Amino acid sequence: MNDEVDTLSKRRNRTKEHLKLALIDLIKEKGYHSISVKDIVNKASYNRSTFYVHYQDKIDLAEDLLDSMMTGLWNSVGKPYRPGQKVFTSKIGKPSFHIVSYIDEHRNFFELIKYEDTLPGLHTSFPQTILKIYQEKFIFETINNIPVNMDYFKRYTAYGFYGLIQNWITNGFKESQEEFIEEVIELTKTHIYSFKYTGN
Repeated sequence: MNDEVDTLSKRRNRTKEHLKLALIDLIKEKGYHSISVKDIVNKASYNRSTFYVHYQDKIDLAEDLLDSMMTGLWNSVGKPYRPGQKVFTSKIGKPSFHIVSYIDEHRNFFELIKYEDTLPGLHTSFPQTILKIYQEKFIFETINNIPVNMDYFKRYTAYGFYGLIQNWITNGFKESQEEFIEEVIELTKTHIYSFKYTGN
């Protein structure tokens, strides 16, 4: 019985994944607002009744796609750390930026920020998720322990990091993942002495 449930669950997830991929491709081809449910099912090679088993409409699918990707982004952070671990920026390396690996691995989705008629909410949810990560997952120590408004500092740093990511994506991931992370690390060392992963 459990095997049947497991198989059914995997099939449902696979179908939803195919519908999400179809939506991504169609946004790139013709823009979000021009897409119909018929377009999505044709692209994914399903029928309309299958679509409606999983989603109420195109908006429902779009929201699920955005939510799942932002949840993945949130969960990608902190994998190399233990809760409470303090890390000095002079010692950080590629594993500290698992978020970049996640974006690179899912570049097909994140490329949607380059399009004008794109996934609703993406241009706000993406930077806001990064800000939330900085606000809730890390405690920062400035160079020479210079006292600053930490809320401003986190906003400044998070949106700066988002700007670099946006530029990397817009330029077609021209630098390799490793090259991009190295650049970010060098910039990080200029204003952050250490950070502590809170484990949230």
